[in-house]
Amino acid sequence: MMQAFRNAAKPVVLLITVTFLLWMIVDLSGISGSGGILSNTSVGSVNGQSIDSRIYQNAVQNAVTQRGGGLGMEELEQVRNDVWEQFIQNVSLTSEMKRRSITVTAEEIADALRNVPPDEVRTAPDFQTNGAFDMSKYQLWLSSPIGQQFIPQLEAQYREELMRRKLLVAVTADVYLSDAALWERFRDQKEQARIDLTALVGQSLISDTAVTVTPAEVEAYYAANKKEFERPRSAFMSFVMVPRGIDASDSAAARARVASVREELVAGAPFDEVARRESSDEGSATKGGDLGTFARGAMVPAFDAAAFSLPIGTLSQPIETSFGYHLIEVTARTADSVTARHILIPFELAGAHRDLVDAQSDSLESLGAERLNAAALDTVARVLRLPIGQTGPVQEGSRVLLGPYAVPDATVWAMRAQKGETSPVIETDNASYLFRLDSLAEAGTPALEQIRGVVERSAREQKKNEKAMELAKALVARVKAGTSLAAASTAMGLSHREFPPFARVSPPLSNAKLVGAIFGLSDGQTSDVISTDEGLYVVHMVQRLPADSLEFEGKKDQLRAEAVQGMRQERIRQYLASLRSAAKVVDRRATLFKTNAQIEAAAPTQPGAPSR
Repeated sequence: MMQAFRNAAKPVVLLITVTFLLWMIVDLSGISGSGGILSNTSVGSVNGQSIDSRIYQNAVQNAVTQRGGGLGMEELEQVRNDVWEQFIQNVSLTSEMKRRSITVTAEEIADALRNVPPDEVRTAPDFQTNGAFDMSKYQLWLSSPIGQQFIPQLEAQYREELMRRKLLVAVTADVYLSDAALWERFRDQKEQARIDLTALVGQSLISDTAVTVTPAEVEAYYAANKKEFERPRSAFMSFVMVPRGIDASDSAAARARVASVREELVAGAPFDEVARRESSDEGSATKGGDLGTFARGAMVPAFDAAAFSLPIGTLSQPIETSFGYHLIEVTARTADSVTARHILIPFELAGAHRDLVDAQSDSLESLGAERLNAAALDTVARVLRLPIGQTGPVQEGSRVLLGPYAVPDATVWAMRAQKGETSPVIETDNASYLFRLDSLAEAGTPALEQIRGVVERSAREQKKNEKAMELAKALVARVKAGTSLAAASTAMGLSHREFPPFARVSPPLSNAKLVGAIFGLSDGQTSDVISTDEGLYVVHMVQRLPADSLEFEGKKDQLRAEAVQGMRQERIRQYLASLRSAAKVVDRRATLFKTNAQIEAAAPTQPGAPSR
């Protein structure tokens, strides 16, 4: 029995670790009001409360561990940001609970601890009976000597959760929906509109030759619309790449390998064993190559054609698709479906070509990766005879785009790199890359000369929109004179569309302003010009189909319960967003995270160590 109690304690360990970490966040960072005993190592502050760097890094490491480790730079950056946002929310909520004098009693904590087990406990096998959580086992464990050891830490967890719950209940206490407001929500879901409309989008309707933009107009537009051209922090990088594309030798190697595998099967080797060992289709390989039953057209054409023509129980010849070579065996078939299994031999780097590419990638690492010397990239390019390319501006939070390929991690690295520094080698399926940071442009509005072309296009677009507005007003005038919207649009050479009935909550048009204007029209009415960021519209309401008031009365109670629940969730979301917006955050995390090159450069030099 005691061994069972010890086993039952295991799922609580993670919970206690999180609770302890929460205590450290709340108490040691200064959130508790003590000023923070570790404030000398602050990584920033929230609402004046110091956040200790060691506590923050421990929280990040805990989050990384929970995700299984092995994260790329982008994923690690996301974890760091998520943890930072959690710190901000914790501080903000704790401050709010203090401001509102929210507390919980020992009796409330004991009651919750006894009757509301943590999720980690509910799913633990030692608390299950016949596959279901057994409350009596949990309560017996709580009263055991081992369970008693965990109660103080669990109480801390429950205290925090109960206080937050009380806070959020207080925030949503006044959520109410009258019959009139409920009917409005129901009507938005059920009322439908049938319309036709004409869209006038200046950018596509007016040709470039129809408008002229002078240099003075470009300058005036820039001066009046500087905020439009604000840019996030951006990196300018140079790079070299070692392609990992497949050549003829790789295709030949795949053909030879699939032929060898087929010979093994023909000689009597079990299909499922060979599939588990050889197939690169991970989803089916673990099941011995089994694809289950699939419909005609579900697979790529070559595979589909083979599956619907092979004799049942016969091993196919190699079937080539974009994925590689397939060996297929059909086990059952109807007119419209097939049950089959397969082995996939992929097209991949092989033999001497793979060795060459790997050697070049290794040279990227040994010759130029993670250096503070800008000439390192030039050395790599010269030795490996690779061209140096430039990325152009890459905005913080985005990926480097090189042709059709998005390269991960490079931007995250660049935002912490020094000018002239080279990156680690970044491996993707199509290439190995080495980047150099040439410059960083801080967030803000670039000088006009840097973005003159962009500003000129915007100024030209404004003029096009003005001409489109003239056409739209002429269209409305024709309709008011008695011509239908469809006929007037045809006469003016404008595109006109009709739409089947739709509700406000599920429109075929994505522009919210346009949808709102549509449902403000009455039967037979044609709108004036509706101006949106996407373009100009003139709409004719063909018919409004009202919501069913009898259906509303029959479902009113259920609708109210669902609506109030949704409103409470939205209120909480808005409340948390407002706390985040109001939080006074000082973020010094950049001092924590250095690139490997910077860390190595700052480390004491060992006698005889080679310099990089």
